[in-house]
Amino acid sequence: MNAPITASVTVAADPAQVYALITDLPTMASLAEEAHAMRWTKGTSAAPGAVFKGENRNGSKSWTTTCTVTDAVPPSTFAFDVKSAVFPVAHWRYDITPTDGGCTVTESTWDRRAGWFKKIAGLATGVSDRDSANAEHIQATLERLKARAEG
Repeated sequence: MNAPITASVTVAADPAQVYALITDLPTMASLAEEAHAMRWTKGTSAAPGAVFKGENRNGSKSWTTTCTVTDAVPPSTFAFDVKSAVFPVAHWRYDITPTDGGCTVTESTWDRRAGWFKKIAGLATGVSDRDSANAEHIQATLERLKARAEG
């Protein structure tokens, strides 16, 4: 697996509160850059094996993904694998570490697309440099998460 794209933010909120925000699909869709809707299709909450569908947008481009939860350990870890049709796309992970007065949230993603799939995905999503886009998107998501948790 390639190196992850990752960033962290310190949040002045209880780790359990932050975990609840991250694992609430409507909330995460409102905080994410490209995801605009997420809904459970297998299971009804964050648990290993649960599946959710993501509806994503970038400008005029839109696409759906299927996400399978791989880790759900309240209040410290939430992770999932992303596929488009049957093709692996990415692995996303949120790690929440308690600190004095709150927690540090680290969001990471690993690109799991096959080389041939990257060009097709770039055309479908309007994003040719996924690593740079994800680095910007993670930073924006974490800042929105911080504002929501602290607000």
